[in-house]
Amino acid sequence: MLEKDCIQSRGFQNIEKDGEIVGFQFKIRSLYYRGVWLSQLRPATVWVNGEEFGPDKITWTIRGETYTHEEMAQLGDVHWGLLDLATINVEKPGGLEPGVYEIKLTYTWSASYLPPRIDTVFGSRPHVKKLVMV
Repeated sequence: MLEKDCIQSRGFQNIEKDGEIVGFQFKIRSLYYRGVWLSQLRPATVWVNGEEFGPDKITWTIRGETYTHEEMAQLGDVHWGLLDLATINVEKPGGLEPGVYEIKLTYTWSASYLPPRIDTVFGSRPHVKKLVMV
C-alpha cells in the first residue's frame, strides 16, 4: 500500500554491491495523477541531514530497471505510473550508519501542454521525511 507522501517509510536501506556498502536508497511515489514519462523527469537532488547529493550521485529504479538522469532523458517510451514505486539510489561509499535521518528530495517534471519555463513547476516543492536506518 502506498503512503500519501512522496517519500515512503519503507525501503530506506543501504545498498550492498560485491560485499561493499556503496550507498543508500529510499522509495518514492509519483504525485502526478497521470504518471510521468521518464524523459519528462528533471534531475533530482537529495539531502540527508543537510548533506547534498546531486544528480551525478543519483540513479532511479523504476519497474526493476535502473537509470541515470541522462538515460531517462532519452527514454520517451518508459512510464512511471501513479501506483508504481520508484527507488532513489544514492551513491555514498559506506552508506549510512543506523539512526534517524531527515531525507529531503527535490525533482520536477515537464508537461508537454505548458510553455517552456512554466512546464517544470510541477513537483518543485521539496519533499521531506524523517526515516530510520536500522
